[in-house]
Amino acid sequence: MLTRRIIPCLDVKDGRVVKGVNFVGLRDAGDPVELAARYEAAGADELVFLDITATIEGRKTRRALVESIARQLTTPFAVGGGIGSVDEVRELLRAGCDKVALNSAAVREPLVLRHAAEEFGSQCIMLAIDARKNGAGWEVVIDGGRTPTQREAVAWAHEACMENGAGEILLTSMDRDGTRTGYDLALVRAVRGVVPVPVIASGGAGSIDDVARLFLETDADAALAASLFHDGDVEIGALKEALAERGIPIRR
Repeated sequence: MLTRRIIPCLDVKDGRVVKGVNFVGLRDAGDPVELAARYEAAGADELVFLDITATIEGRKTRRALVESIARQLTTPFAVGGGIGSVDEVRELLRAGCDKVALNSAAVREPLVLRHAAEEFGSQCIMLAIDARKNGAGWEVVIDGGRTPTQREAVAWAHEACMENGAGEILLTSMDRDGTRTGYDLALVRAVRGVVPVPVIASGGAGSIDDVARLFLETDADAALAASLFHDGDVEIGALKEALAERGIPIRR
């Protein structure tokens, strides 16, 4: 079995890492460059940087900040937020990141996803899905959680991978985001069951037990967390040790 990955997330607004609950009530969590360096030293397998207001503000991801973070890292580094064209994907890859996450733009124009995958390879192209519970399923929400789409999240994940070349899914439960009540395991299982690519689960991590349950009860390839690490409640090394003790194959 492949080893599971632990991925801290840097949600950035106005140049600072922030964290909220259900995408609102944001609070300051620190400097992104300093946090990136700290998390790599602590043993993070990858890092995700999301410029969370870029799309709604109608601007590109802050390239200078991406470059500053990339200079600190040797681990893989994914960037998302405000990315709407193949040229912008190219610009960010040249700025030093290893993967680019498309979200709102991919929903509005799936060909952007396909053309980026054709140009740079699926391994560089991540699809970010923000999903909110809606009846028996989950609805895709875009623009930083502001705009419902009436698009079913599981079907969108399948379409994006099978028809448009997405090489990885960053799957965030809006309902669990920042709540620290555990991942939406049903959502993870549903998406993982229809795509052949890695799935990163996001939203709800509040303890070592939450991460262990994710890996023991779903086939998620990676656990993404923010508040859990930003607040210093769990260190990445301690988390990995605890997961290994439970028989979960983890990168050491």
